[in-house]
Amino acid sequence: MSKSEKPSSGLVGAGLLIVDKDAGLTSHDVVAKCRKLLGTRKVGHAGTLDPMATGVLVLGVERATKLLGLLALTTKSYRATIRLGQSTSTDDAEGEVRSTADAAPITDEEIAAEVERLTGDIQQVPASVSAIKVDGQRAHALIRAGEEVTLAARPVTVSRFEVLARRDVPGVGGGAYVDLDVDVDCSSGTYIRALARDLGAALGVGGHLTALRRTKVGPFTLEHSRTLEQLADDPAVSLDIDQAAQTAFPHRQINAAEAEAISQGRWLEPIGLKEIYAAIDPSGHTIALIQERGKRASSVMVVRPATLR
Repeated sequence: MSKSEKPSSGLVGAGLLIVDKDAGLTSHDVVAKCRKLLGTRKVGHAGTLDPMATGVLVLGVERATKLLGLLALTTKSYRATIRLGQSTSTDDAEGEVRSTADAAPITDEEIAAEVERLTGDIQQVPASVSAIKVDGQRAHALIRAGEEVTLAARPVTVSRFEVLARRDVPGVGGGAYVDLDVDVDCSSGTYIRALARDLGAALGVGGHLTALRRTKVGPFTLEHSRTLEQLADDPAVSLDIDQAAQTAFPHRQINAAEAEAISQGRWLEPIGLKEIYAAIDPSGHTIALIQERGKRASSVMVVRPATLR
């Protein structure tokens, strides 16, 4: 980032901040804390994490907030713990216990068979306490108000659902719960709580989620992330706006004349890329994000308009 850029341009300090979220915080809590630590109101998040969950939360800072709606964050990865033998009202450990059962007799082979049925392209009923809107209101708000909510099943893709470890835990009445540590790779919109619920239901003992850690969102992983404590010691973005665009999108190298044209809102000749891509000038700066339509390659976001360069 050039030292000549003025703070008012929105480019100074702009980029993506990948936070390793602590348990107990909402995504909005994280945004509020990051605004204070970075000294700016221009912070937004791409997607949310439940308060009980930890791990990767993607935030945009300054001008990079405009990137958030364009990021292809359609694939996500999680490490989770599923408890078999107990179902709850929220499908996770924060809800009221609705049923208990002895899960000890369930074999690993039975678990593997049901895990396989929940892998691939499946129809999933979201958790009732999700943020999905029903008649204009969030489902979780309706549940907390004491209303019954029935959500429709929708297609999701679970590309990986792997059991890493099994632990039999003493339960109520002399029986046992079965805790499963699992890794899940899935499409956006997949509820890991719902996988826990459905696995327990298929095995006839009930199930819920006791721990959830998001390890990857799109191209962003825990390796990119920092905790809020680390951010307090070094308040800066994880990836500046150039690194962010070049990590999240395919690249196209452009010359100085093309950079000047696109920075002024003009279009370039297409090169045959279907997805949104970053146009990179000879100095390594991202000038714009481009999408090709017909005979034009036009900007969907000018990262460095001529007025700011």
